[in-house]
Parts: sequence; structure tokens; C-alpha cells
Amino acid sequence: MKKENFSEWYTWAVDKANLSDKRYPIKGMNVWTTYGWKVMRLIDEHIRSEFDATEHGEVHFPLLIAENEFAKEAEHIKGFDEQVYWVTHAGDNLLDVKLLLRPTSETAIYPMFSLWIRSHADLPMKIYQIVNTFRYETKQTRSFIRVREIHFFEAHTCHAAFEDSERQIKEDLEIMERFAKKLCLPFLLCKRPEWDKFPGAFYTIGIDALMPTGKTLQLGSIHQYRDNFSKPYNIMYEDETGEHKYVHQTTFGMSERLLGAVIGIHGDDRGIILPPQIAPYQVVIVPILSKTVKEEILLEAESILNELLDANFRVHLDDRDIRPGSKYYDWESKGVPLRIEIGEQEMREGEITLSRRDTSEKKKVLKVDLIKEVADHLKKIEENLLKEAARKLEEGIINDLTGEKILRLGWCGKEDCAHEIENRTDKDILGPLAPKEDFKGKCVICGKETDIVVYAAKTY
Repeated sequence: MKKENFSEWYTWAVDKANLSDKRYPIKGMNVWTTYGWKVMRLIDEHIRSEFDATEHGEVHFPLLIAENEFAKEAEHIKGFDEQVYWVTHAGDNLLDVKLLLRPTSETAIYPMFSLWIRSHADLPMKIYQIVNTFRYETKQTRSFIRVREIHFFEAHTCHAAFEDSERQIKEDLEIMERFAKKLCLPFLLCKRPEWDKFPGAFYTIGIDALMPTGKTLQLGSIHQYRDNFSKPYNIMYEDETGEHKYVHQTTFGMSERLLGAVIGIHGDDRGIILPPQIAPYQVVIVPILSKTVKEEILLEAESILNELLDANFRVHLDDRDIRPGSKYYDWESKGVPLRIEIGEQEMREGEITLSRRDTSEKKKVLKVDLIKEVADHLKKIEENLLKEAARKLEEGIINDLTGEKILRLGWCGKEDCAHEIENRTDKDILGPLAPKEDFKGKCVICGKETDIVVYAAKTY
């Protein structure tokens, strides 16, 4: 089903796991259900952990931005003016200054940076927030992948010099590497071409994952702004000599597309598969009850539950009065990484049965080894999910102008040749890898000798 019709499968998998409800009466603004929100909150916790550890401070800015502040950065507006939701009235009163729902937060945060930053002692300033952004998306919406109200993470930093902001970009790349491993998501880092960089940026690095359709999904982006925003917003500091200088800035943004990638990349025909670090329940216990020892089996299941809880696993005991097969089906569709089965035979022999969601492999282990076995199994599941996803990404890149995969091609660096690649392949230029990879070859279009290799793909 997934291979034959990914779009249909994706909608079915999201619905079956009850991650989101798209029946809210505004298109593209979906309801986060309890289970879906638990997954997203766990993703957010890992984001917070990474950025707290690198001395970013969490903030929360207002939703509304004044039109006159938004207009200060003309290049920025070009990228968002057709996607903005405007607020023009307060009750029956026409507002003197129109307000907009943030499409992103540069124009909300930077007027405050100009007040907060005075001296070199205030730098670096590193903040982040996890908020909702709003963009009027005209294409077909799809849960987590293309929506109009977006669950969004953004980090904003200010630095004394360009070299300092470049070190921040390096730190961001290291953060992304660590964070993506927790989601078992391999990715490409592509430096976007000039015509596709973020409005107002000096350069943009896109974070791209390969979906089963052969299309790439941009999970997030990292932007080097240099002083392109600090000048219109007058964000300056006084250095040690008393000279006033503009700060250099970076941003790092990711969205709920992270969850969309997890669903699409790891899922199978039974539903979603969640990596252990973002699963609301890492383990589900299913007692196999018999009439003769029903109470004893339930007590044994509760003992297993408490032991796992004490070891800080996220675990659930499914004691519903329904058939075990129905429970298996429910939890498999919700992507729970590991299932424990305990019945009369296991109880008699001092064992439990462990069933992996990623491979369906079952193994009987001694109950006395419960904690070690569960930890080992979850680690193996995580390693396998990442290994399989990395293999698919590697196999999904070809050195050719044809095919439904990511194309890896020699490019002279000229915009005309890039657009010709797009015209011939019906794919978008993602850009060269960042950092730049070693390459010696010829431009696939003009034949000029080049050391640039560019990636192109159909995109969501």
C-alpha cells in the first residue's frame, strides 16, 4: 500500500495512529490530538535540550506584528507578502496600523534586539522559541507536511563579527546532526542557490530528507544573515574602543515537518513506526489472559509495568477486555517500538516475549533480565531505523539527468545552467552540499570544467 500510493497511505497512517484531526473548519489548520501532541512535545523536548545545552535562552514573542515593522526589511517581505494573514479590525474599529500573524519572527524579534543590545558585553545573544506561525498555503495541504498553521521552532543569534556568526552556523550543524539521530532521520545539507535563499539572507542551508516518493522534504533551514537585518532594524553594539557596529546574525528554523518525515520514512503497511526517543509509549504490555490464572497474569503484568516505570521507560499496560490480536493491531498502528507479551506459559517459565515493531521479530527473554533486554531492544530498534533510512537515502541519489530520485550533477555555478537542469528534469535545484564536497568534473549542461556538484530533486 505504501509503495503503490504513498499519498493515500500517509493520510491513512496519520488517521489510524490518531495523530491529527483535519476536520477543523479552517482548511490547513488541523487539531493536534492527544497522541500526536505527545509525540510533538517529545520532539520539542529534544530541541530544548540541545539549545539549552548550547546556551540559548528560551523566549516567547507575541503572535502579532505591526505592518510598519514588517515593512522595514523589503527583501524579507518579498518572500512572504502573498502568504500573510492580516488583522485589520479590533471589533468594529479599523486599526490605524494593520497587524499580521507572524509568518516567521525576524520582524517581531529584531526591534527588541535593538533595545536589548548595547555593548559587546551583551554578545553573543542566543535565543529560541517554539511557537505557531501562519502562512496562507495555496497548494494542497497535508498533515505536518503542508499546513497553514505551523508548529515552528526558531533560534535567533547576534554576534560581534561575521567570523563569530560562522562559528554559530557550525554549532547549528552539529546540533542538527545530534538531534536528527534521535529521530533516526538522515538528511542532506544543501546550500541553496542565490535565487532560492531565504529572503534577506546572505546564504541559506536547507535541511532535506528523502521521502519514499523520491521527493525531498525540507525539514528546516539555517540562515547566515550577516548584517542584512541589523541595519534596517538598527541592532548595534559598542565595541571595546567605543566604536558602534552592526551585529551579525543567524537563524535556525525547523517545523512539524520533522514528524511528517518520521511518519513517511519509517512507516510501513501496518502504520507508523516511532523511534524510541520520541514515542509516547516506548513499551506496551499486553497480558495474554487465561480463565485459570487471569488475576495472576494481570498481577505479573503490573509488576512488569512498575519495574519499567521505575527504570524511567515510557510504558503502558493495555488491560482492556478485548482480544490480544486487536491490541497488537492498535499499538502497531500507533508505532509503539516494543511490545511485551505475558501469558500463562511465560509466567510459568519466568519469561516474557518481546516483539519489535520495526522488524516484527519476537524473542523470549528471562523476566529477571527485563530492564537490560528492553534497553538493548530499544537501542537496536533505533540503530536499525537509522541504518535503513540512511541506506534508502544513499540509494536514492543518482549521478544522472533522469530518474525519480535525487540527482547529483556537475554544475558550473551559473544560474542559466541551473535553470536548464530544472527544465530538463522537472526538478528543483537544492544546491551543493554544505560543507562543500570534493568534486572534479564537468557541468552537465555546458560542459565546463568544475569543482561544484549540485543536487536536484522534486520537492514537497
